[in-house]
Amino acid sequence: MEQQHLFSNRDLRKLLVPIIVEQLLNSLMGTADTVMVSNVGPEAISAVSLVDSINVLIIQAFSALAAGGTILCSHYMGTKDRKGANHCAGQVTMVITCIAVVMTVLGLCFKTPLLRGIFGAVEPAVMEASQTYFFYTLLSFPFIALYDAGSSIFRAQENTRTPMVISILSNLMNIGGNALLIWGFHMGVAGAAIATLVSRIFCAAAVMWKLKNPKLLISVRDYRKLRPDFSVIRRVLALGIPSGIENGMFQFGKLAIQSTVSSMGTTAIAAQAMTNIMESVNGVGGIGVGIGLMTIVGECMGAGRKDEAAYYIKKLTVIGEAVIIASCLAVYAIARPVTVLGGMEAESARLCVQLVGLITIVKPLVWALSFIPAYGLRAAGDVKFSMITSCVTMWMFRVTLCVFLVRAFGLGPIAVWIGMFADWTIRGIVFTLRFLSGKWSRHKVLSE
Repeated sequence: MEQQHLFSNRDLRKLLVPIIVEQLLNSLMGTADTVMVSNVGPEAISAVSLVDSINVLIIQAFSALAAGGTILCSHYMGTKDRKGANHCAGQVTMVITCIAVVMTVLGLCFKTPLLRGIFGAVEPAVMEASQTYFFYTLLSFPFIALYDAGSSIFRAQENTRTPMVISILSNLMNIGGNALLIWGFHMGVAGAAIATLVSRIFCAAAVMWKLKNPKLLISVRDYRKLRPDFSVIRRVLALGIPSGIENGMFQFGKLAIQSTVSSMGTTAIAAQAMTNIMESVNGVGGIGVGIGLMTIVGECMGAGRKDEAAYYIKKLTVIGEAVIIASCLAVYAIARPVTVLGGMEAESARLCVQLVGLITIVKPLVWALSFIPAYGLRAAGDVKFSMITSCVTMWMFRVTLCVFLVRAFGLGPIAVWIGMFADWTIRGIVFTLRFLSGKWSRHKVLSE
């Protein structure tokens, strides 16, 4: 008799749809946030952009550590060990929050020299705005960490609706706060930063309050009784740090590419900036599928059902492919109207639409295999291989090839995307071979 699958199609919809909606909403709200701040003036948008290039590294580090918690808790859920899952949830919450508090304190102590050391050449007005924005975002780090930890715990117990609802309310609060403080009280970049801080405090408070519910399969209730369990903490860090390094290297690679694009002229810079936004929007649905896959594979591996884990990696890669095709077509359909609404010059708009059209053709061919199976491999504990592969292909193709094509052949923004497509293609081949080899399934996440 054939063994019943752990997740029905209805279970998959309940798990994946809220994650996809949350990811898409965060992306769209982030774009709306940027547009609102841009109305303050060039100094404000420059300050936010510069500071966010630092913040994104920190935020993604929290996200990576939280993902380590998702993997570990989901493995415990697969073994039906609720006590272990609850203990792990408490450790994840504690360690991420402690790291965030330390980073906040260090940031507050060295805020000015850090900004001057990285962005010392900027105009005084931009530096002043940067310091203001950075101050408030530093205060928000512990709350980002708490929300990420709480969301990871909810996802590990297949509850993705609660983080989605909290995220929707937070984003609406942020946009409303921006409108009130920027346009109503004319607080400029400080208003944008305060609105972001308040929305992040709300996120943390809401998710932690929801986690106190004793009816949940995994809950975190009595914080006073939490004590560090270094064996669990080591496992969380072992799963989260490689992903954090991978995300960090990705951001450094983006900065390297941006510095190359900056030499291409204003037309190319504007086209590339808008193309980046559209490409990120058409990818968030696929990323949401990958995030959901981590919970699924974690439970399967915890239950000792490796064949089931492999089945879902293949199935969700197909689902992710369908999502990417739909997303790419939808974004391409609105590409030209967006360039008009964005007030882009004709040449920049034309180049942007051409690049988005090229992405719409290539991305469905290679993106899903290059990213979605990797989420499953990480959930099985194969985090070091994923990190090494992603870092090597990114620097060899996305960055080095791009720079070479620009400097040796004088190519414009198309060089960025040739490098990107090469990265996706090689990465997809490597991850496919790794998946077929079965080596990813031989890790022991719950044992030292």
